[in-house]
Parts: sequence; C-alpha cells; structure tokens
Amino acid sequence: MAVVTRAALAQCRRWTSAFASERKDHRFYEIVEDTIHPEFEYRYFIIHDDKGEPNTVQPFFVLDQDLIAGTGPRMQAVVAAIRRLWPDFLKLRTLMVGCVAGEGHLDGADEPSRREGASRLASAIVHHARAMKARLVVMKEFPAKYRPTLACFIQAGFARIPSLPMTRLEIKYDSFEDYMSRALHPPMRAKLRRKFRALDRAPPVEMSLATDITPIIGEIYPLYLQVYTRSKQHFEKLTPEFLCALGRAMPDKSRFFVWRQLGKVIAFNFCMVQSDTIYSEYIGLDYAVALDLHLYFVVVRDVIAWAIANGYRSYCSSGLNYDPKYHLRHRLDPIDLYVRHTSAVINPILRRLLPWLEPTRNDPLLRRFENFDEMWDRS
Repeated sequence: MAVVTRAALAQCRRWTSAFASERKDHRFYEIVEDTIHPEFEYRYFIIHDDKGEPNTVQPFFVLDQDLIAGTGPRMQAVVAAIRRLWPDFLKLRTLMVGCVAGEGHLDGADEPSRREGASRLASAIVHHARAMKARLVVMKEFPAKYRPTLACFIQAGFARIPSLPMTRLEIKYDSFEDYMSRALHPPMRAKLRRKFRALDRAPPVEMSLATDITPIIGEIYPLYLQVYTRSKQHFEKLTPEFLCALGRAMPDKSRFFVWRQLGKVIAFNFCMVQSDTIYSEYIGLDYAVALDLHLYFVVVRDVIAWAIANGYRSYCSSGLNYDPKYHLRHRLDPIDLYVRHTSAVINPILRRLLPWLEPTRNDPLLRRFENFDEMWDRS
C-alpha cells in the first residue's frame, strides 16, 4: 500500500475508473482538492493486490479536527471551560478517509476487490497515520451498505458511530400530485397546498435547468451563502469555483435547477444523478422572498416532479433540515463514522467518549423516523 499525491496518482491506471459506479467518481475528488479547503493535506492510498497491481484507490485528507464540532451547546460549554486551561483539549490532527464534500465510498471493481482493499487498509492505516503525525483516524461517513465490508475496521480497534444521516424518498409515482395523494397524510397534503397557493398571489416563479452555472455564479453563490449562514450546523463551505467546476467537468451527473421571479434568481438546487436516483446536494434561497413564497417546498416539489417525469425512482437528500423531510415521509439513509486513536492506551478511553460526541444525539427529531434503529444496527 502506497501513499501518493495527486501528481503521482496520475500515473495510476486504476484512478480513471475509481468510483465509476457512484455519482461522485474520481472527477469529483479532483474538483474538491482543487477548490475546497486548500489548508487540508490531500493524499491517496493506492492499494495493490497480491500480484502487485493497483486494486483500489482511497482518497484521504489530513486536518486538525475539533471533536466537539457536531455536539450540542451543553457539551460545547463544558469543553470551552476546560479549554481555558487546556486549549487543545479534544482537538486532534486527524487522518480522514473519504470525501471532504459528502459521504465516502469504497473503491473497487467488484465486491471481492473492495473487501480485499478494505482489509489491507484496516491493517496498515494506523501505521500510516502515525507516520503523518495524525493521532486520530476516521473513515468518514460511509453508507450503511458497507458495514459488512468494513467489519475489518471494527476488528482493528475502530468504533462505529452514526453520522448525521442522509434521507431517501421513493418516488415511484405518476406525478407529484400522485405522490402527495398516496404517500402523505391528509394534514400534510392540505398544508402543502396552502403553501403552494402563495405562488398564485405573487409574480410568476419559473424553473429552468442547466448543467453549467458559470455565467450566473454571481447570482447563485450569494443564495447558497444565505442558507449556509442560517444553518445551526455547518458542513464544508463551498466555493464558487467548486460549483462552476462541477458543471464543466461532470455535465453527465450534474443538474442545476434555477428559479427566477421577474428575471431575478431567487433559488437554486444543485443535484447529482446516478442510475435511477437523483441526489439533492446543495440549495440556495433568497430569504427576501423565500419564507413568503415557501421556496423550500417549491424547490422540493419541482425537483421531484422533474425527476418523476424523467424516470428517476428515488430522491435522496443530504443531512440536516430533518423536520420537513420527516413530514414528507422520507426514510433515513444512515452513514457511519469509524473512529480510532493511534494510541493503544488512549483508544479504549476514546471509545467510551464517542457516544457523547457523536452528532446525532443532538437532533431528537431523528428518533421519530420509523427506521431510526438502522443508524445503530449492530448486525
């Protein structure tokens, strides 16, 4: 197993087909490295098979991680008091395997190669982390489908805890109206119809679709920042360069939905597509009109309607903002963190602390979803 930079990765034959079955293929990782968090150290594990051929590639990055970033105000207040005496308490240099912008995936041409790659990675990753002076190792936000394959990390001393889940909605309906009639409870249907009637009293709002939003990035990006700054919890902060690069480099998987009123952009939703699923990744809203027009629900309605009309069968959404998703009958789509300290002495202590640090404990609404238990499923 070798650790390489992006420049050296260009010589690896496996890289151009890495993650080909996922919407975020190798191109996405290159865009992330080029446009987001230049302070991170981006590297790649090349994992070879028994014949010495590159079998899988797993991107990773190294950063200084604040372990309480996703905790609630009570925990943060306690830690803030401790940090007056110990400034670096629960701040660790961390090696994270996965993607800076979203969930991670295992590379490999098939399941046997993914299992082999995961096993080799689990047996060697702590050694590499120590060499890079990282004290914490994290497999960042891997979907629950990988739990059997990543069991080797549990055997290597890692603890699995849930991260803030994505959500999934099956949209096997004839139209959005059909979805509302068959999937939603009557009070929610009535509530949505009242919200949509607000559009009848306002100047028309029109949706358009694009793959490259470079010409209007000056209108799009401020709307993203409005949503980002209003959020109580923050993931990675995107850049204009990131959004523009997606449309140019990945037009086959990128979809930008844009809403205008009187010629002015008032909302956008960046989505990605893979197979029969559309993924809502990032949203931007003009809060000068968003609340009065109920733009969030307009965006959801129009994207789902477009997806149904174009043959998509599932609608997935990123984490946070769980209240409307609960009422719209989404199911949780769990993603996991696998965490280990590089010290054999400290690791057992960390494993006891992790249930108090994991991010889902601060969102009680998650427990109302019917499949909440899947987030902690140990089978």
